Amino acid sequence: MTKQIWRVLGWSLVMLLVVEALTGAALAAFYAPSSTDAWASVAYVQDQMPWGWLVRGLHFHAASAIVIISGVHLLQIAVAGTYRERAAAWWIGLVLVLLVLGFAISGYVLRWDQAGYWANRVEVGIAAGTPVVGGLIRSLAIGGNEYGNLTLTRFYTLHVIALPALITAGVVVHIVLAKRARDWSDGLRAAFAMAAVFAVLVGYVVSQHGADLAAPADPSAAFDARPLWYFRWLFELRHLAGSAEKLAAMAAPAVVGGFLVALPLVDKPERQAKRMPWIAGVVGLFALIFVLTIASFVQDSGDADLAKRQAQAEKDASRTRALAVKHGVPATGPLDIKQGIVMYRARSLYEKRCTGCHAATSKDRKGPIIGAGHGNRAWLTAFLKEPSGDAFWGHTKLAKTDDAMKPVELGEGDLADLTELLYAQSGASDVDAARRDRGKVIFDKACTDCHAIEEGVAGASAPGLGGLGSRDWYTSFIGNPKSPVHMGSDHSQMPRFDKDLSIVDRDALADYLVWLRTATQRDVDLLEPL
Repeated sequence: MTKQIWRVLGWSLVMLLVVEALTGAALAAFYAPSSTDAWASVAYVQDQMPWGWLVRGLHFHAASAIVIISGVHLLQIAVAGTYRERAAAWWIGLVLVLLVLGFAISGYVLRWDQAGYWANRVEVGIAAGTPVVGGLIRSLAIGGNEYGNLTLTRFYTLHVIALPALITAGVVVHIVLAKRARDWSDGLRAAFAMAAVFAVLVGYVVSQHGADLAAPADPSAAFDARPLWYFRWLFELRHLAGSAEKLAAMAAPAVVGGFLVALPLVDKPERQAKRMPWIAGVVGLFALIFVLTIASFVQDSGDADLAKRQAQAEKDASRTRALAVKHGVPATGPLDIKQGIVMYRARSLYEKRCTGCHAATSKDRKGPIIGAGHGNRAWLTAFLKEPSGDAFWGHTKLAKTDDAMKPVELGEGDLADLTELLYAQSGASDVDAARRDRGKVIFDKACTDCHAIEEGVAGASAPGLGGLGSRDWYTSFIGNPKSPVHMGSDHSQMPRFDKDLSIVDRDALADYLVWLRTATQRDVDLLEPL
């Protein structure tokens, strides 16, 4: 029975390696090993290529299946003691396990998402701590001072050329060294086992809809790096080791590997009666790895803050992938993918710099409400009627001083004409010329004691209104609202942004404010979320 299980497990592993080879070749046809294109190519396969999620899922999860079955295979051989008869086959098997783990490490970073990128940085960081050769390892892995195109190129070459060649050679040698006499029933059992393993694999891949993909790799963004599940025992051991984590991370694999390599040398065939200590040692080692793996997941499951960060990371990943499907990925890379959102730069700047003082919902609002319809005729008319009202200067210090603008007391017709003059300053295309001209007459009689209407000219004691609401006016105002042509240093609480924001950013904000003039609240609500 033991021999039959050994054969079934071995051929199941061969089948999974074939699955890896076929799916890997299919994925390689769409993959681009560069820091600007890697994530995009993987996202395309996962979210847009017909059945791409299935191919990618088979490739990703087959690696986990290989690790599981390899572990069971090793444990079964160790307990049965068959390594005593074929030590070379045992050692080649251990090398194959290492190569499979190398496959996992080299493949995970190729996704170039936050999960793969940061996990690889941790792994390379541990390897770089190796005495004497650590610096060389880091240099060979990264290919430069920082992660980038050379890093991907090297791991891609390792993953699709070097490791497949080594594993193919290793499998052939292993099978030759471990070959036994077989009958027809062995083939049936192997075929049944391979079919069963493949069916379970496909079922799991379908249930997961392929494999996960985090947001694009971003060196400037924090991320809770976690290794693949079969390295979690080592991750937990590092956590338990505290300040000695790097030593534990290097020593533990050496101890585990050294023990397994030494088994055929210390457990001789003539010591059949004394095998229990070695069996107990192997079982105990696998049990310890299992317990540490479970402990690592339990540790994470009990961390509420981690759960929130992971939920946000999943939300960011879903959002970015949806944008990639809708807008594509720009040539500059997936970190710029949000640039495809309408007015993304302006709206993100506005949200970061302006909403605290100008959003209607802000508890700390210090200025006029800015929203849909800002600067249109209705807004200007309401302002003229009650400039110190809650929606306008009511939250500012200016409203509480003697310099505060008084309500404009005009008949409805004259007020509409004055409003048209101010509205015309924006450069709007729907200006009523007759009303504007009448408004100019009213302005000259009632407003010139404080204001000027000529562009670039400051008023006597109040803002100049030339170009009011135009793109250039907004750009200038955002740059320095304390300028004499605008509010003046005594009347403005708003900070100047000409040193914090580039002219390009100020122009972008100005364009957004101009857009708001003709926008309805529905238009604003329909904007794609940032």
